[in-house]
Amino acid sequence: MNLPDRLRDALQTPGSADLLTGDICEDQDSAPQPAAVLIALTERSNPGVILTVRREDMRTHAGQVAFPGGRIDAGESATDAAIREAWEEVGLDPLLVQPIAELDPYRTVTDFSVTPVIAVIPPDLQLSPHEREVAEVFEAPLDYLLDPANQHRQAALFRGRERHYYEIVWNGRRIWGATAAMIVNLSHRLQWR
Repeated sequence: MNLPDRLRDALQTPGSADLLTGDICEDQDSAPQPAAVLIALTERSNPGVILTVRREDMRTHAGQVAFPGGRIDAGESATDAAIREAWEEVGLDPLLVQPIAELDPYRTVTDFSVTPVIAVIPPDLQLSPHEREVAEVFEAPLDYLLDPANQHRQAALFRGRERHYYEIVWNGRRIWGATAAMIVNLSHRLQWR
């Protein structure tokens, strides 16, 4: 079975009810801003996940590992926004993206409701990081990211309260916060080995 069919089959089955819905946002009374990210999986026998490292001089989330993504523009679907942002951030040709599904939204502490869009892309594409936004693009093994043994629950003080978040360290790269939470949710939805 090819990767797109394998994903569709896995996502048709109800996953774990233990999905993470978001960060604690007690100071936010307004509706969150809609956003989307692209979880681009490379179609190979051992699929990988395309991730970015944000530039150190970014105003928010500097130096953090993230999926390509951003705000959803007026009249745009989450899928359209995720594909557009991947084109803008890493030069991923939209014609090479095979969308599979929009997953459950995740609310961030920065007041975004982020819809992860899972898609399949060809392997070994030459991607080009946007010079003002992305320091690096890399591919991490999907099996490693989905393995609960690599998903570590951590705690830190934030705005005077202890907060919990997930962290995945792969090849010296720290994936944490909303990105790690969306990976944890994906592992609960797919539940494949």
